[in-house]
Amino acid sequence: MNSSNPFKFSNHVIVFPLSFVLIIWLVYWFELRFGFRFNDMGIYPRTFSGIGGILFSPFIHGSLEHLYHNSTPLLVLSAALFYFYRFIAWRVLLFGILLSGFLTWLIGSPGYHIGASGIIYVLMSFMLFKGLLSKNHHLTALSLIVVFLYGSMLWYVFPVKDNMSWEGHLSGLIVGLVFSFVFRESIPKAVRYDWEHDQYDEMQDLFLQQFDEHGNFIESPKEETHTTDSSLEVHYSFKNKTL
Repeated sequence: MNSSNPFKFSNHVIVFPLSFVLIIWLVYWFELRFGFRFNDMGIYPRTFSGIGGILFSPFIHGSLEHLYHNSTPLLVLSAALFYFYRFIAWRVLLFGILLSGFLTWLIGSPGYHIGASGIIYVLMSFMLFKGLLSKNHHLTALSLIVVFLYGSMLWYVFPVKDNMSWEGHLSGLIVGLVFSFVFRESIPKAVRYDWEHDQYDEMQDLFLQQFDEHGNFIESPKEETHTTDSSLEVHYSFKNKTL
């Protein structure tokens, strides 16, 4: 089997996602332990003071339930990002936070928008659409897994729940979709196994050239060769053909 694998496990797959989740938990613990509330450091749309929330809002959560529901998808999706898209993972994360936050700042309703949901929707949307566009069976399988695990998240890009930043979810979805086209040159090449190489291709060509475009068997011209006992031996000769 060909040893070159575009998808390689590294420490980044675990270390960076765990670090991100650990930071948001530490921020929440700090709030509880010392009585701080960082909510007013979130995104407040269309105000100069609210621009800083683009950077800070992913690390701020309003409740333990809010933090818990964001932690698992953030860990799973960011780990998948670093495994399957390691060459562009940091760009997707950093630009995803900035652009989804900025779009939320533009379209959001008045109030502080906090939480990591925006970047979660960026990752979900990016891996969903990127896999479908890539024509790579590994990435397409990843897309199907994302749909299975987090497909219901798509419902929350609409205002279906009070006190929920659906604008942040919608912003993340849009940014992830755009990224799936922007980073189209960064698709890993699929692994090619030994049985898919030259010998297999030659055997396949030899088999396929025996049939015409309608699927009918084609007999090649017969050749006569003489043996020492003057008997007649008949064999088929095939021409080399590249499909």
